[in-house]
Amino acid sequence: MLTLCVFSRGKLGRYPPWPGKIVNPPKDLKKPRGKKCFFVKFFGTEDHAWIKVEQLKPYHAHKEEMIKINKGKRFQQAVDAVEEFLRRAKGKDQTSSHSSADDKNRRNSSEERSRPISGDEKRKLSLSEGKVKKNMGEGKKRVPSGSSERGSKSPLKRAQEQSPRKRGRPPKDEKPVKDADPHFHHFLLSQTEKPAVCYQAITKKLKICEEETGSTSIQAADSTAVNGSVTPTDKKIGFLGLGLMGSGIVSNLLKMGHTVTVWNRTAEKCDLFIQEGARLGRTPAEVVSTCDITFACVSDPKAAKDLVLGPSGVLQGIRPGKCYVDMSTVDADTVTELAQVIVSRGGRFLEAPVSGNQQLSNDGMLVILAAGDRGLYEDCSSCFQAMGKTSFFLGEVGNAAKMMLIVNMVQGSFMATIAEGLTLAQVTGQSQQTLLDILNQGQLASIFLDQKCQNILQGNFKPDFYLKYIQKDLRLAIALGDAVNHPTPMAAAANEVYKRAKALDQSDNDMSAVYRAYIH
Repeated sequence: MLTLCVFSRGKLGRYPPWPGKIVNPPKDLKKPRGKKCFFVKFFGTEDHAWIKVEQLKPYHAHKEEMIKINKGKRFQQAVDAVEEFLRRAKGKDQTSSHSSADDKNRRNSSEERSRPISGDEKRKLSLSEGKVKKNMGEGKKRVPSGSSERGSKSPLKRAQEQSPRKRGRPPKDEKPVKDADPHFHHFLLSQTEKPAVCYQAITKKLKICEEETGSTSIQAADSTAVNGSVTPTDKKIGFLGLGLMGSGIVSNLLKMGHTVTVWNRTAEKCDLFIQEGARLGRTPAEVVSTCDITFACVSDPKAAKDLVLGPSGVLQGIRPGKCYVDMSTVDADTVTELAQVIVSRGGRFLEAPVSGNQQLSNDGMLVILAAGDRGLYEDCSSCFQAMGKTSFFLGEVGNAAKMMLIVNMVQGSFMATIAEGLTLAQVTGQSQQTLLDILNQGQLASIFLDQKCQNILQGNFKPDFYLKYIQKDLRLAIALGDAVNHPTPMAAAANEVYKRAKALDQSDNDMSAVYRAYIH
């Protein structure tokens, strides 16, 4: 039975549908309380979710409608995966039925051999044996090497091995669910364009992995996909800064049941979150003084310093035991200075810049790089699980800032190279779409590559990661290299292209707008 699921999540946005199938949940994953729901695996990803019964609709009846609404390439690939799964299932059914027919024919043949054979039948049999032997010889030539073991088995036995359902057992990766058809498919309401989520992360809310480098990572299942498996901390959470990244983070914190107080320089941005259950803080100092852990995510080093050291700033609300987590992407010197002043007042400090973009922030799929107070890092575990798919603890303050700048240096340089390649294709008479198709079939294939190229081909530069911020990160990464006398010529070249794009008034567009620096 095939179904489709559709629902909304209130004022913070609506999740598009996504195809999937019901599977058995891990033994140690408890079923959410309340209404009846099924544990479902998404097609095209490794995400899983508890889906309520009332969110399901017939697949075939709504398939065409959903395809018209959802034009995304990854959505179509997921639908194709459903169809391929159904074709394989149908093929197994046919194989099973063929094996039954073979079994019947063998029984009939046995009965035929048991009766006496007349003289005419013996002559016909003698003539046909030559043809049979010839055909068998040709058949042997077509058997691939290494298949002697398979060839020694009867067609019936092979068919039974290929079709576990014949013997009453489901395929290994398609475990049936009690009170449900094992091939019961759904369109699931999940945020699209998600990277795969580690299956083990669903069976454990917190998985800590020590590496040789001394870093630690918390592997958190996607907060949207797990749908309620995150147990929110009982600590009061504050959040300062509701930009592209901060908005998605706060949305997921609220969705996972955290108590959140918000503040933003432009107060109107708080209204939406107040309606969703957040509390309003009048100043950064007030938020810090009334909350146990306060997160901040602002644009650059100056904004980060002003937020802490300015009038009614964070520092004025810090007292012994208060915790401050700076998620801004800044340089190591800035974050070290902030840590010192926070700790000097008896506070606890953690830096936790995030790798991702607006979409990943909304999806709860950020990668968090943390450093500083290890105990505070662990206290933030439920928050990190709500906002991200993975978090890494990198040691002392400053390490996360350095790592984040290196990550964004690579990303920014890659984006500039993509733009350079697309423009070179254009001026040499090559198809930009064909270039993208070729790249998507090679080793460079990635969601980032596809999305940014699509932005350029469609002329859509709505910001998912501001161009001005990736240029800022390149500048800081180059300075980091200078501080240790390490050459960064590729980043320096890319930085000049972004500066050119900023001069063309592209600062507030997406980073993919660097393309315009090559065509003007």
